[in-house]
Amino acid sequence: MSDLRKVVIDGNEIEVPGAMTLIQACEQAGIEVPRFCYHERLSIAGNCRMCLVEVVGGPPKPAASCAMQVKDLRPGKDGEPPVVKTNSPMVKKAREGVMEFLLINHPLDCPICDQGGECDLQDQAMAYGVDFSRYREPKRATEDLNLGPLVETHMTRCISCTRCVRFTTEVAGIHKMGQTGRGEDAEITSYLNETLDSNMQGNIIDLCPVGALVSKPYAFTARPWELTKTETIDVMDALGSNIRVDTKGREVMRILPRNHDGVNEEWISDKTRFVWDGLRRQRLDKPYIRENGKLRPATWPEALAKAADAMKGAKKVAGLVGDLASVESAYALKGLVTSLGGTVECRTDGSKLPAGNRSAYVGNAAIEDLDTAEMVMLIGTNPRDEAPVLNARIRKAWLRGAKVAAIGPDADLTYDVSRIGGGRKALVDLAGMDHSDKHGTAGVMVIGQGALIGADGEAVLSQAMKAAGAAESKFLVLHSAASRVGAMDIGAVTEGGIDAALDGADVVYSLGADEIEIGEGPFVIYQGSHGDRGAHRADVILPSAAYTEESGLFVNTEGRPQLALRAGFAPGEAKENWAVLRALSAEAGQQLPYDSLAQLRQALIEEVPHLGALDDVADNGWTPLDVTDPDGDGDFEIAVRDFYLSNPIARASSLMAELSANAKARTEAPLAAE
Repeated sequence: MSDLRKVVIDGNEIEVPGAMTLIQACEQAGIEVPRFCYHERLSIAGNCRMCLVEVVGGPPKPAASCAMQVKDLRPGKDGEPPVVKTNSPMVKKAREGVMEFLLINHPLDCPICDQGGECDLQDQAMAYGVDFSRYREPKRATEDLNLGPLVETHMTRCISCTRCVRFTTEVAGIHKMGQTGRGEDAEITSYLNETLDSNMQGNIIDLCPVGALVSKPYAFTARPWELTKTETIDVMDALGSNIRVDTKGREVMRILPRNHDGVNEEWISDKTRFVWDGLRRQRLDKPYIRENGKLRPATWPEALAKAADAMKGAKKVAGLVGDLASVESAYALKGLVTSLGGTVECRTDGSKLPAGNRSAYVGNAAIEDLDTAEMVMLIGTNPRDEAPVLNARIRKAWLRGAKVAAIGPDADLTYDVSRIGGGRKALVDLAGMDHSDKHGTAGVMVIGQGALIGADGEAVLSQAMKAAGAAESKFLVLHSAASRVGAMDIGAVTEGGIDAALDGADVVYSLGADEIEIGEGPFVIYQGSHGDRGAHRADVILPSAAYTEESGLFVNTEGRPQLALRAGFAPGEAKENWAVLRALSAEAGQQLPYDSLAQLRQALIEEVPHLGALDDVADNGWTPLDVTDPDGDGDFEIAVRDFYLSNPIARASSLMAELSANAKARTEAPLAAE
């Protein structure tokens, strides 16, 4: 890095880029500086003054370390590096003064505050506060806001750090919050008392350094020290966000984001964060068998025998991999079904992703490439609904000056988009143009499942790859299902797609495939965690674990394998997915060659080695498809119709149902006549 500057912090000399702020330089030196308003992913506000440090030789007053850069410091009189102190008497006195002002109007409700135990203000008051107050006047109180069903507000606790305002405007891209009034009357509020309509609003709960914004569904259900914390991976979309699942006993109490710069930074979508109430409802906790048109509870030996008999006597068995299945369970299903002469299919939405060509079904871009992109091209995708955290990343690139263009359905994506057209004709025209002027420009093309669902999906993909190759742009396939890339990697595909897999099948084994209607005729074995569409159609139901209840590999939309860990146990008699398939294979006379998850994983990684390289984005090369013309010039479809109700766990959640209804009501709201 050029422009390195030396600076002495508390006696340690370090060398850092001149553009770094003092608070970042202190972090490099391993020194923690207290802060409330500063956040490394938001713009600098410099308004809480908690991060004051002493600059030796500077003005005779402490400086805000978040708003001063290293290059602004003056060297000593003989040219020695500038000196910064973070623990001098001046700094100590300044921080105690700031803390005293912050606590003047703060209510004394720590014992009943839902942020207690995880509160920055509480922690810093312990470190920098004094045990008495000189303030005798009554404390100021403000009215609480109604921000909707997700975020509960206690605005009397607010210290006006403006983190929530900066997040909603800069990252989420909604302009609903701000500060009104001056002096003692200044307060954070939502404009015209509107509720928030972003699908990333839950992140302001994590950002709030006090208990002013807390989680409404989680409030007063548990204290942080009662929870067991498990680091795992999210499956609500294909991004593979890193999350932490907090459990109390067998119940999931809340889901929080983990920092991963390459995937989700430190944000998660509201569906990821609040879907946990769906893990408790409509669960399948015992096997069922359909007799005389009605499902009745059965024992495991009975249900496995019935399923095995059906599979052994079938002329053709079709296995369907659902959207939330781990790679191990898809691999076990493939092993069982192919041993019986059947085929397995994971592209249940009908997308025409080509098997075996990873550059065509994953692409050659990493999610991080969006950070440096100068041009982003969206084809047949609405990332705001398909992957809200990825959408925030595209918005970040746009704020930095990147141009965004799109072919596909019109949608508000929170940033300016140049619409080139609605579908196939615009894409063919784009692929036929000369793109030599784009060479040397960092570009990323993102193609969504909406463009690939039609019968001519592969032709559409070939045109998109042709355009990306001509512009020397990076290429990313945005999937809508967490299981899809991993299932494609192990070859869980049927020549001819989902129609060919189901055609003539007299037994269908559905591994949590709820997004597809299976017509009359075949005998259906459903293995899943929730009593959703798939279970209603089933002749035998085998209850299995949800994503928080078993360990499994998931490969995200950029092809990065990640390991999800078990946070709790499945309810009732439900078993882990791979174990159900292993037991059934023995019953069906085609015993799978492994007795533990470790053995299964070993066999899997021997067959597909890159799945063993956890958290690595493999180099997929670039193998363009033979270019063919799409059928006609129709517009692209929408892959995700209702963001909040896109999978069985979300459909079991009463909170997701409420959010979906609110979103629908907003779009249908009558407009006043001008």
